[in-house]
Amino acid sequence: MKPLNKLTIAALFAAIGTLAGNVLYIPVGVTKIFPVQHIINVLSAVILGPGYAVAEAFLISLLRNLFGTGSIFAFPGSMIGAFLAGFLYQKWKKPIVAVLGEVIGTGVIERSFAAFPISKFLLGQDVAATFFIVPFLLATTCGSLIAYGLLKLFAANPSMARYLRGDGKWKQH
Repeated sequence: MKPLNKLTIAALFAAIGTLAGNVLYIPVGVTKIFPVQHIINVLSAVILGPGYAVAEAFLISLLRNLFGTGSIFAFPGSMIGAFLAGFLYQKWKKPIVAVLGEVIGTGVIERSFAAFPISKFLLGQDVAATFFIVPFLLATTCGSLIAYGLLKLFAANPSMARYLRGDGKWKQH
């Protein structure tokens, strides 16, 4: 895929993620659950690769925070999940592996190792680490499975499947 095409798709994903953040989130304590970010992370990881996925996750987090619709938790959560989804997809070339990468990266690694210290030391809120794992694991699992379903639908459409396979990366499994 040409760099301009990748940049255009990344900008479209960033716009969708930023705008959907104003409407589609679920507040849970000091954080917000944002399933659309997980959908975008998986789609971006598979279609564009880990570099674009991480940059896009950062941009969405930055814009949502600037517009007052995000939280500090958006940065590590979206970027760790996007990286792991893209990295694992590049290694095994299977969309389900990108889903697992997003779920593990955002739902487990980020919520265990980044959310708790941010809450405790930056926000001064003493909460158990498990408080973050359960709701975000649910959100990332749902969002990631929706993305997996979308990828399967894209692969079933001959013109879209050709587009997705344009750089030889993704084939219907």
